[in-house]
Amino acid sequence: MADKVLVTVVLPCLNEEDSVGQCITEASSSLATAGYPAEVLVVDNNSTDRSAEVARSHGARVIHERRPGYGNAVRTGIQAARGEIVVMADADLTYDLTKIVQLVRPVAEGRADIVVGERLSQAPNSTMSFLHRRIGTPTLTRLVRRATNGLTITDSQSGYRAFSRHAVLSLGLAAPGMEFASEMLIRASQAGLQVIEISTGYRERIGESKLNTFSDGWRHVRQILSLAPHLMLVAPGAVLIVLGLALQVVSLVLPTGFSVGSLRWQPSFISGIFLVIGVEALIGGLAVMERRRASSSEFPARSGTRSSLAAVSLVIGLLLGFVGVGIDTGLFVLWLVGDHTFSRELVLAAMAQSAVIDGVTLAGFGLIYPILVRRWDAPSSELLTQDDHLGDIGEQNNGGR
Repeated sequence: MADKVLVTVVLPCLNEEDSVGQCITEASSSLATAGYPAEVLVVDNNSTDRSAEVARSHGARVIHERRPGYGNAVRTGIQAARGEIVVMADADLTYDLTKIVQLVRPVAEGRADIVVGERLSQAPNSTMSFLHRRIGTPTLTRLVRRATNGLTITDSQSGYRAFSRHAVLSLGLAAPGMEFASEMLIRASQAGLQVIEISTGYRERIGESKLNTFSDGWRHVRQILSLAPHLMLVAPGAVLIVLGLALQVVSLVLPTGFSVGSLRWQPSFISGIFLVIGVEALIGGLAVMERRRASSSEFPARSGTRSSLAAVSLVIGLLLGFVGVGIDTGLFVLWLVGDHTFSRELVLAAMAQSAVIDGVTLAGFGLIYPILVRRWDAPSSELLTQDDHLGDIGEQNNGGR
């Protein structure tokens, strides 16, 4: 085995006085038995009970993070850690810290940058609600895998992980809440880090859960969309646009639609829905991608591309709007003269409706987009400066301990 390196166990803590001491003892004894030098770092996140006092009495180092949020607490702990390897877990005893060495060893031996402790395969049903176990976690895991081009992970929401401190700090993680778990995996995959998974099980929680099912779930979805807009918005949007256009062509060829039993299906109506949703997803994805470029130094600024995108969107939007209004005007004239021999009125009316809606959407995007970009560009350098300043403070604090 490679030479032992210092391991820091980071435990974010909010009112966990009944369990934090057991977690510290379990983690410390497991690492000591395996011969790994270790420290336990408890990040107190505004506890109102005796959590900090209990943690100190069990030999942990305690620091405080006043900003609420799981991600803020864990990130502060990683920055303050002294070890080359960091293990993040919870202070409520749900994670089996007797298995901590199984997570640490692959990182210490250079076989992985991040090791995730998978919970579901060995977790009794009583340890997790049906909504979280069967719906929430599998859904978010599928989204994360899609955003990472198929990262081989089955429990993306596990907060029991071991990783190289240097590698994770290089990712520039910023999520303040529970979505931190998804952000770490997506950014790690984008950076080419080696991520593996080991089954560790899950235990009954001591104390109250800090999860908010729906708001935390939405924060995860929003985080995933922001980190992988090309997969989650742009590509699906483009597919819907192609399908919508194809169905409109079919509607023109077969204006009476298709027989479905005793009913007839008119594809022109669903084609309009596909086109509207597709256009909105496409431009939404492009806007999110540009927002990332504006707020992150990992992408170069491309003002020419921005101007072209705005101009093209505005021109296409105006053309579509004029086409839609033109079709509606023609249909209105036919109605006025009483010509009812034309067999494609409904098809053309549906096409005109989607053309006007998509035209207004694209033209509006073309007008607003440059304004948004200017607003994004202005604070981006200030944000980076603030992050650098915080990083300097963190380094000074670490060095002073």
